[in-house]
Amino acid sequence: MVSGMSQSHPRISKAVIPAAGLGTRFLPATKATPKEMLPVVDKPAIQYVVEEAVSAGLDDVLMVTGRNKRPLEDHFDRNYELESALQKKGDAGRLAKVQESSDLATMHYVRQGDPKGLGHAVLCAAPHVGHEPFAVLLGDDLIDPRDPLLQRMIDVQQQHGGSVIALMEVAPEQIHLYGSAAVEATADSDVVKIGGLVEKPAPEDAPSNYAIIGRYVLDPAVFDILRKTEPGRGGEIQLTDALQQLVADEKVGGPVHGVVFKGRRYDTGDRGDYLRAIVRLACEREDLGPDFRTWLHRYVTEEMQQR
Repeated sequence: MVSGMSQSHPRISKAVIPAAGLGTRFLPATKATPKEMLPVVDKPAIQYVVEEAVSAGLDDVLMVTGRNKRPLEDHFDRNYELESALQKKGDAGRLAKVQESSDLATMHYVRQGDPKGLGHAVLCAAPHVGHEPFAVLLGDDLIDPRDPLLQRMIDVQQQHGGSVIALMEVAPEQIHLYGSAAVEATADSDVVKIGGLVEKPAPEDAPSNYAIIGRYVLDPAVFDILRKTEPGRGGEIQLTDALQQLVADEKVGGPVHGVVFKGRRYDTGDRGDYLRAIVRLACEREDLGPDFRTWLHRYVTEEMQQR
């Protein structure tokens, strides 16, 4: 385990959630509904992400949005008409669920404007974040609350300073879908020192099969680097390119470490993985799981018999 906080590494209290993407893989469902509002069982995907930030002690959340994202703001705001109707019905259970999202954290919003990539979305948070280290959570990655990845990353940042990224081992043939990290072992089995980063490399060019997944704890020095970062792969300002500069010169913003995650992660940015996430989470719910698992087992058995 890592040591406690030191005066040189201030407490992290702010989380940034980029949410300006168009969600084209889920059209036509996302034509008028933000992809972040698609339900995972009975909560929108984005609520799981905010809950994760709050559970790690981050009570100040900035969402970087774009056009047609007003439902995100509405979801985390009070709905007095609905609350009043539920109160009159005496439906305390649903009232509590409705109020839960508006009581989670102090929410702030900023528009990205032009969709210039993840690096640009993070840069939009600079005026709000200021000169503090902060966390970035990508909405497509849902981390199971039983696997406190973000809290572990914050602990590592408090010990070492600098920035921390989340890594997960993937099959070598899948590494082209992710950023890839060159790593060096440390005294902690789940912590590595980052020696280099490459965005979506060809398998033969990847420094490892450690893939960057959507959780970051960043030193504010990244903002100055992002301001000077030219568009890279896909014509977008890549956060990976800025992190590579931090790796190359620790004097700028301290070292970059990685936390190797071996827990439960659900990718809601892919249609197939989105459906699998719903099934897994529904199966584990006490209120839904028993009946749903019985039905699912029967359905799968019948399907296999028919084939």
